Amino acid sequence: MGTDLRGKVVVVTGGNSGIGLGMAEGCAKAGADVAVWSRRADRNAEACERLTKHGVRAHGFVCDVGEEAQIVAATRATLAELGRIDACVASAGAPGYQKTLPEVTLDDWRRVTRVSLDGLFLTFREVARHMIERGDGGALVAVSSTSAIHGAQRNHAYASAKTGVLGLVRALAVELARHKIRVNAILPGWTITEMAAAGYENERFRTVITGRTPVRRWAEPSEFQAVGAYLCDPSLTFHTGDQLVVDGGYTIF
Repeated sequence: MGTDLRGKVVVVTGGNSGIGLGMAEGCAKAGADVAVWSRRADRNAEACERLTKHGVRAHGFVCDVGEEAQIVAATRATLAELGRIDACVASAGAPGYQKTLPEVTLDDWRRVTRVSLDGLFLTFREVARHMIERGDGGALVAVSSTSAIHGAQRNHAYASAKTGVLGLVRALAVELARHKIRVNAILPGWTITEMAAAGYENERFRTVITGRTPVRRWAEPSEFQAVGAYLCDPSLTFHTGDQLVVDGGYTIF
């Protein structure tokens, strides 16, 4: 039996490109209406046009998840437009830096963590408030990274934020289980996205990563469609507190 999200509403932060768009499209293919939260209205509109081709409603909301007020506003606007939120995929993130520890400033650190950790916390808080009040459960899906597993040198803030996400997922899975809210994480491996473009376009780096990956290639964002929809599936009533690594075998090789 395939994933069925008909009649459900899924919020996807960072859902207008990359892995976020891949997961948003997977949910749309499964029948969910989708709310895309991201900073650029033009790209939100492009993403929504793509999603509506699957016969669902899709609405874009301009939102910088590093700003608490914007998350609160986007939650209210989504509920006003789509009526409910059944699942939330927190995919928005900030690119890391490539600096040695002595070079890193507090501003460097906070530029990353305000989105990749603080923003995810705030997003889940607001969506969970609605789900608890509504009373019939839901799903929260956090996009972490394999940087939470291996040593991501010169990228301390990104690795720390993505590791912190896993701690938050476990804490919320325990706390929210009584409300029938499931909380899980996905840890993507190296994927061809705008955020990873510098690495992919560096031939030496791309070759090293490919050589360390058993499937011998980088992922395409579309390969996260099925797993995104799966983690939002309301029939998975006993699946919570998990972290799914989708990396072509990179972290075990």
